[in-house]
Amino acid sequence: MSQAGVSRMKAKPPLVPLGTLIGRELRHEKIEKPTIKYGQAALAKKGEDYFLIKTNCQRISGNPSTSFSVFGIFDGHNGISAAIFAKENLLNNVLSAIPQGISREEWLQALPRALVAGFVKTDIEFQQRGETSGTTVTFVVIDGWTVTVASVGDSRCILDTQGGVVSLLTVDHRLEENAEERERVTASGGEVGRLNVFGGNEVGPLRCWPGGLCLSRSIGDTDVGEFIVPIPHVKQVKLSNAGGRLIIASDGIWDALSSDMAAQSCRGLPAELAAKLVVKEALRSRGLKDDTTCLVVDIIPFDQPVLPPTPRKKQNLLSSFVFGKRSQNSTNKATNKLSAVGVVEELFEEGSAMLAERLGKDFPSNLNSGLFRCAVCQVDQLPGDGLSVNSGPFFSPASKPWEGPFLCTKCRKKKDAMEGKRPAVTT
Repeated sequence: MSQAGVSRMKAKPPLVPLGTLIGRELRHEKIEKPTIKYGQAALAKKGEDYFLIKTNCQRISGNPSTSFSVFGIFDGHNGISAAIFAKENLLNNVLSAIPQGISREEWLQALPRALVAGFVKTDIEFQQRGETSGTTVTFVVIDGWTVTVASVGDSRCILDTQGGVVSLLTVDHRLEENAEERERVTASGGEVGRLNVFGGNEVGPLRCWPGGLCLSRSIGDTDVGEFIVPIPHVKQVKLSNAGGRLIIASDGIWDALSSDMAAQSCRGLPAELAAKLVVKEALRSRGLKDDTTCLVVDIIPFDQPVLPPTPRKKQNLLSSFVFGKRSQNSTNKATNKLSAVGVVEELFEEGSAMLAERLGKDFPSNLNSGLFRCAVCQVDQLPGDGLSVNSGPFFSPASKPWEGPFLCTKCRKKKDAMEGKRPAVTT
């Protein structure tokens, strides 16, 4: 081992057999990777909440050193079909959008964009079924100390770190609380207002019309309008080796408890018991008015049986004190500049509802085969059958139709409809 350590310091290290490299990676991962422990609890009112737990995923099939975990909450409305469909199909759609044969670091960098493609593909596939239900989604991928969260709707994921600070990793897409989303919906052709009752009185939360949905983003909801988009807010952070706790829950929890209350209610308890206690606290605070589902996920240092106790500390409302932020430009390419502030490194965050902005211009294509691959549905097509995201309707001088990423006709129509460029199409 000492000779291997010396060889790594040389400018030109000798070739090492593949089996030796894999063995080293396995030993390294065993030391460095945290332990994942989780708990789940739920109380049903309508029976429209679903959840996903997969702790045995692998980036490279058959290689346990490439393992990662996935957790998801799917809060359905107007029926259960959208929630079930998203639970069963979203993960595969996300993974299909990540190029094969890339390193772990490249895989993590590709993941935010793949999540956008996967969410949109799942929405398109569900809407083709002709059903009208919808669902929120909060989707969490944990690879080592890196946590990536994608969300549409008002389910939520929070992070409770060793500093005692509670951080929100999602953005609520409720029209009542999100002025930016209200502006986007009206600009795309929707109307935002409250429910009118007899006498002209307006009651209840802000909703978009037609349809009367309180949310501006979801999967499904074919009958509402394409301005309700499935493009998720995505945030990616890297925890310190002290670990942390995630609480992922439907709005049945968050309508009763603040993020800080939920975290404080279960600190110091194992994840399984913690999830039950959060649900119990929400029930005690508000009663059972909605489906209430909670996942608690502890990311624990490998050499500790449980998450170390978190000292009580007043919540800091400035995220700059929580995260060491890595700056990024409008196309979401993170630079190497990183502040030393905080115990959690923020790698990526983007919430734009514009598909072209989220897919970027360097999406991998399949040019070697003479075919173009749709960046959303991953279908190969001849050059004449696909259009670039960046191409305008009349190929103006400003447009660059030869640049990727490329969309097939079906996905291009979806993109235009979400941006209000054409009326919604039902199939």
